[in-house]
Amino acid sequence: MENLTILPPDINTHWQAVAPILMIRNEEEYEQAVKRLNVLIDEIGTNEEHPLYNLLETLGTLIEVYESEHYPIADCSGSEILAYLIEEHGLTVFDLPEIATPEITQEILSKNKVLTFHQIQQLAERFNVNPQVFMAPLEQEK
Repeated sequence: MENLTILPPDINTHWQAVAPILMIRNEEEYEQAVKRLNVLIDEIGTNEEHPLYNLLETLGTLIEVYESEHYPIADCSGSEILAYLIEEHGLTVFDLPEIATPEITQEILSKNKVLTFHQIQQLAERFNVNPQVFMAPLEQEK
């Protein structure tokens, strides 16, 4: 067996506190992880200098993996994904000023306008998802 000296000496002491935060094996753990992520997003936002920013990114990745395995998204347009996220987070078109005006956001949701690359980047950051979520399949938006 290989020597575990590459791990910090206090890993055993801290692992019991950290492990539950980083494990998503079932629906209950998933719900807890989403709650934790939302708290982290509220506190940290996009401040990469915050000491817990790496935890936010790691937890977001773990949630994304769990969701892709347990909640695969059917072929949906970017506007359909946006509509879902707005509903899921209890938002309105007025809650996304960094994306567009409420009128333009409504046009995107109505499929009268398509998301721009900049809007996709902003939405991905806002909802902590991969930008590709909003891009596939683009032909449905045309």
